[in-house]
Amino acid sequence: MIKRRLEAKIQEALKRSPSVALMGPRQVGKTTIALNISETTPSVYLDMESSLDLQKVRDIVSFHDANQNKLIILDEVQRLPEVFSPLRGIIDKERRKGNKTGQFLFLGSASIDLLKQSSESLAGRIAYLELFGVNLLEYTKDANTLWLRGGFPESLLAATGKDSLEWRRDFIKTYLERDIPQLGPRIPAETLERFWTMLAHHQGTVLNAASLARNLDVSGMTIGRYLDLMNDLLLVRRLKPWTYNVGKRLVRSPKIYVRDSGITHALLNIADHNQLLGHPVVGGSWEGFVIENILSVAPAGVQPFYYGTPGGAEIDLVLEFSGSAKWAIEIKRSSTPSVNKGFHIACDEIKPERRYVVYSGTDQFSLGSGVDAISLFDLMQEVLKQ
Repeated sequence: MIKRRLEAKIQEALKRSPSVALMGPRQVGKTTIALNISETTPSVYLDMESSLDLQKVRDIVSFHDANQNKLIILDEVQRLPEVFSPLRGIIDKERRKGNKTGQFLFLGSASIDLLKQSSESLAGRIAYLELFGVNLLEYTKDANTLWLRGGFPESLLAATGKDSLEWRRDFIKTYLERDIPQLGPRIPAETLERFWTMLAHHQGTVLNAASLARNLDVSGMTIGRYLDLMNDLLLVRRLKPWTYNVGKRLVRSPKIYVRDSGITHALLNIADHNQLLGHPVVGGSWEGFVIENILSVAPAGVQPFYYGTPGGAEIDLVLEFSGSAKWAIEIKRSSTPSVNKGFHIACDEIKPERRYVVYSGTDQFSLGSGVDAISLFDLMQEVLKQ
């Protein structure tokens, strides 16, 4: 089993907040972390996909009264959004009794923004955390295996490459045929699979909704609805453009990434590392893999963007820290990195405090003009220091 770095942060959050929401896609390891915590903390665990457990918390006030002084863990909480309304009263009552922390742990398979809409009544009473896939600081054995198989623990730790690929194919099928319909949208599984696969083919490119709409024979508005759904399920990332006024014409459409590299490869039937290196998606796949790893360790409040102009000035990833400090990060799969003119022009325009090129080697060295070549592992360590 891989020790997840976020587990310690969840325990810290439970010590300072009455409730904590841990969000992440299915099968990423949320339940495992929660059960680990329950081994050292008096707890009761309920799964909202179990009809019996669901019935138990229909009256959450009575259930809480029957489980005083226990951490109540509610899994797949997005299936019961109405549970949040009475929780404010419960938490405030416990606060008056001196019990100010560690009352509820919510696990959900939807985005933090989506959950916040349901839990507005808990403002000031809930902390939000997101569990990404396993990252390079947690799995240091082989970056190429992590890149190929992705960050879902069952896929990453499968006995063989074939077993890993089959797990990911089953994961995709289950999401399409069971999980998404449970959330309400009535979208044919075949249509959504085609859409998901098209996004994988265009990994790391600027969204062209009109082209996707033509290929699927749907409207641009429908493409937007599909994209919202995949984003809310934490399966796709929309990387927004950095559009602050710099007196330039800027690209204003988001870049789209299938968030897990292993799912990207399964959608494209890429079975091994050699096939990946020979596939047209290799650059976009590596770029998405690097971005997800960096963001998995970014401090709270960091905003990710990309920067691009019609003239070719471009930065793959702009990290904006609190206080408006910016880092410019170019991503190269090559073991001999170089920086193109467009990156220098873009940096001159946005004036970042640090400039990096992430590459596949292990050494850190200067490329001139204030730009450092750095490995993904070392850059993640630098981000952690912020």
